[in-house]
Amino acid sequence: MKKIIAAAFAMTLALAAFAPHAAEKDGKKGGNAVLVPASDLKWSDVPGFPGVKLAVLQGDPAKGPHHSMIKFVGGFAAPLHHHSSDHYGTVVAGTLLLTVDGQETKLPAGSYFSFKGKKKHLTKCEAGADCILSMDVRGKWDVVPADSKPAAKKK
Repeated sequence: MKKIIAAAFAMTLALAAFAPHAAEKDGKKGGNAVLVPASDLKWSDVPGFPGVKLAVLQGDPAKGPHHSMIKFVGGFAAPLHHHSSDHYGTVVAGTLLLTVDGQETKLPAGSYFSFKGKKKHLTKCEAGADCILSMDVRGKWDVVPADSKPAAKKK
């Protein structure tokens, strides 16, 4: 199961490289402002991972810093993992459950979280409603399972 989740998140990177950037292409532009109504977000399924969708707003998650929205179906759960880049999130809808250092915290809509320095955590979306997160990621996006081992060096 952990390998499936890791592969699915890896697919998120591939998908993000080709996903439409709503803010850059479809937003109402006026000088230095970009306005994107929720109805104009371009959600893309994450291949091989039913129930996870991504809407890239600005930037390219496969290459570097970006802003995006992630949607998890109610009941979604990801095992212990970390991300290489620092990231900051706001729960827009649903209730996100994050477990850090063995302590689970419920984050309802309007809540904020951040992870720096490859901090390991569990991610769940409480059953009953989908979770939508607004993400500000300061580098390339990845998901590294806690049980992954570094690649062996070639001689």
